[in-house]
Amino acid sequence: MGGVPSTARAGGGAWPQETAEYLIGEFVGEKSFPLASDYWQKLLELPLDLRWPSYRVREACHMFAMNNGSTRHLTKILIHLAWCLQECVSASDVASPAFSKALNALFISSVFLKYVIENSKSDNFEELYLSLEETDPVPSNFSKAGQHVENLIMLSALSFIANVDVSPGTYLLHQELLNFILIAMSTQLLSGPTPGPNDVHPFIDAAMAQESSLVNLVVRKLLLNYITRPQFPVDSSFSILSEGNQRGVLTRVRSAAANLMLFPFNYLANRNGEDSKSPVAEGSLDVLLITSYYHKCILVDYVKDKSHNSSPETLLKEDTYFSENPFRKALQNVQDIEFDHNDIEGNAHSGPVIRLPFTSIYDTLGMCLADETSVLLLYSLLHGNSDFLAYVLVRTDVDTLLMPMLETLYNAPSRTSNHIYMVLVIFLILSQDSSFNASIHELILPNVPWYQERLLYQTSLGSLMVIILIRTVKFNLSKLRDIYLHTNCLATLANMAPHVHRLSSYAAQRLVSLFDMLSRKYNKLAEVKNNKMNTSYNDDLRGVGLPDDPSAELHIYTDFLRLVLEIINAILTYALPRNREVVYAIMHRQEIFLPFRNHPRFIEPLENIYTVLDFFNKRVDAQKADREWSVDKLLEVIINNCRSWRGEGMKMFTQLRFTYEQESHPEEFFIPYVWQLVLSHGGFTFSPSSINLFPVPVEEIYEHDVEKPVNGELKENGLQVGIPV
Repeated sequence: MGGVPSTARAGGGAWPQETAEYLIGEFVGEKSFPLASDYWQKLLELPLDLRWPSYRVREACHMFAMNNGSTRHLTKILIHLAWCLQECVSASDVASPAFSKALNALFISSVFLKYVIENSKSDNFEELYLSLEETDPVPSNFSKAGQHVENLIMLSALSFIANVDVSPGTYLLHQELLNFILIAMSTQLLSGPTPGPNDVHPFIDAAMAQESSLVNLVVRKLLLNYITRPQFPVDSSFSILSEGNQRGVLTRVRSAAANLMLFPFNYLANRNGEDSKSPVAEGSLDVLLITSYYHKCILVDYVKDKSHNSSPETLLKEDTYFSENPFRKALQNVQDIEFDHNDIEGNAHSGPVIRLPFTSIYDTLGMCLADETSVLLLYSLLHGNSDFLAYVLVRTDVDTLLMPMLETLYNAPSRTSNHIYMVLVIFLILSQDSSFNASIHELILPNVPWYQERLLYQTSLGSLMVIILIRTVKFNLSKLRDIYLHTNCLATLANMAPHVHRLSSYAAQRLVSLFDMLSRKYNKLAEVKNNKMNTSYNDDLRGVGLPDDPSAELHIYTDFLRLVLEIINAILTYALPRNREVVYAIMHRQEIFLPFRNHPRFIEPLENIYTVLDFFNKRVDAQKADREWSVDKLLEVIINNCRSWRGEGMKMFTQLRFTYEQESHPEEFFIPYVWQLVLSHGGFTFSPSSINLFPVPVEEIYEHDVEKPVNGELKENGLQVGIPV
């Protein structure tokens, strides 16, 4: 009933290890204990200090899964967990036994719930058996007919988060509850990337069914946890920790099939001085993103309305839609606690809204944007919350947000393509505002220590953005070759172009060299198309996301070249007097434009560029005979003539303006993406062979299924951590 009998623990004690062995053995065994049995109190009040190797935990989980259909012990421990959490909410003192009982219930239920979810074979997770048998006796305060277990546990869990503050006495319970919610919602990992009407996710669907007032409180608390970043209180004493020389709270029942965050032992042993890390903050953000990006697909059957124009037949039509997500709505309606937007613009939100200090959110994001999940939160707020976007656009220290993201792009080779993509989308959203485009050129950076290719002193933030975006295009051409990254980079540059002010010489050179690089790619493709060279198109030129047809790719590069010319043209048309370095750069490399002067797609923008070149070339030639020539003297001529530039002969074109719009089915990207981020943290792992939400490399499945890392074995400082997916 629980594996091999163990010997008594040296020194004895009130709770000998045999008792833990017995109670866990009964929990996974064939005997069913009624919901009101005193067995559950013994199980939840016992400080479990089990030193089980991973194979014993796997055996226990396997036995539990076989017997759960008849015992319904998963449902029963979840009900007890819900009752404990409810008692914690009403308790005035964290020394209440309810807190330690809730913690025990979380540890046990998390391990076995995760195992059952991972190994589920049915489409609707029948293996969970989230109901009591009709013959099961229940307490008078519990109704089997009127209360769904998944709804009860999610209501209790969310109520605890909303109403119980994180403190030294509740920190561990908050952390474990967030882990439990992740496990409960991990049923999404077994579904495909496209939500369908037949998808069943009991716990996350139950969360979506909660009252909006509770959801608002939960979203507010999750954001507060992210902002305040509460640290594990190393020097504090916990009422829920065991006394004397015992190792502490429950040493977790854990295996390769049931990986949980290792708290408190592994966290204390492996902090490595990373004081900024806050597992509660990270877990809160994970739960917030998973819930806010969830899409519940609903199937609707309806009969077409008969009218005099309708056909004689009555047709049954099937259609689907996504139900409203209260978590996403709450996040979109967050307002600044220091500013009443409604009073000024009269755009009141329907229903209660969350009020939080935008200053704190902004500053916390600035500190955490090296983390990919924080980038996704920033995107979610900028794209979905118009109040927060407006707040960001009026900040004068926008470098707080931009610098860490620019550094991310600079280190693109060590970042995921999705991370790069999200940063570029954020830049595109911000560049849609003309005041943003102007302000970034007014903010001067003393230096950029992480930029290694060149010393950048007293460079404007706008110039740095141009440099990094162009660098990203070049990296993408050589490595990723993703057409969408190209498009987003160039679209952001195009939005910025009319507002460029005193672009640095280095940025101007990079801009012109970008045209040169794209033109060389274009020429190679043109030669391939004309069969003038024996180049392997597939190996050397074709990129990911680009068409297989060289003619089609040639057309794409034609568009890229046209867009770069329009970017240069916009700077010269709207901001030439303020950009002498751009004039110098195109004069210095003017020969690269010549082969395209008569190209039908490039004639219009090149006419303006050559108008500028002719104007300055004439004035430079007029003074060459009178003096010795140098770069400084050339710049002096350019500066003097920029002052007298009136734009005569320039053709005015409509300003390019690109806006960001989500794809028609954003859930197909964001749901898998959020779960990939959660799994990448290392605190939550999942069997790779069970994941259908996104592709998992075959070698990772093989490594997990064959090598069987011994994640459950106790080490000197805690349990060994498995490598996350």
